[in-house]
Amino acid sequence: MKYAETLKKNYEFRTVYRKGKSLANKYLVLYRYRNNQSNNRIGISVSKKVGNSVVRSRVTRLIRESYRLNEEFIEKEGWDFVVIARSSANGASYEEISRSLINLLKQHNVWI
Repeated sequence: MKYAETLKKNYEFRTVYRKGKSLANKYLVLYRYRNNQSNNRIGISVSKKVGNSVVRSRVTRLIRESYRLNEEFIEKEGWDFVVIARSSANGASYEEISRSLINLLKQHNVWI
C-alpha cells in the first residue's frame, strides 16, 4: 500500500466524482471510490478560487505531503481518493491541512 499512484486522466476523476462518496470539512473535500486494484490512488484538485499559481502549488504540496506521511495508517487497499481544496485552504498551515485530511479519512472508515 506504500507509494500510492496518482490519478491523472480526466475520466478517472469523473468516475470518482460520479460513483464515489464524498465528505467535506473546512479546508478539504474527500471523495472515495473502490478501484478493485491492489493499491490506492490519489488525485488532488485545487481550483483558481483558492488563489494564484503559487498558492495553488503550495496547497497541492501540503496535501500530497500530508497523504504521503500518513499513507501507512490507511487500513484498506483498493481505493481511489480525490482531494479537493476549498478556498479557505489558502492560508492554512501544514498542521491544519493534515488534521483535516486525517479527519476525512477517519470519517470514510479507511483509517486504522
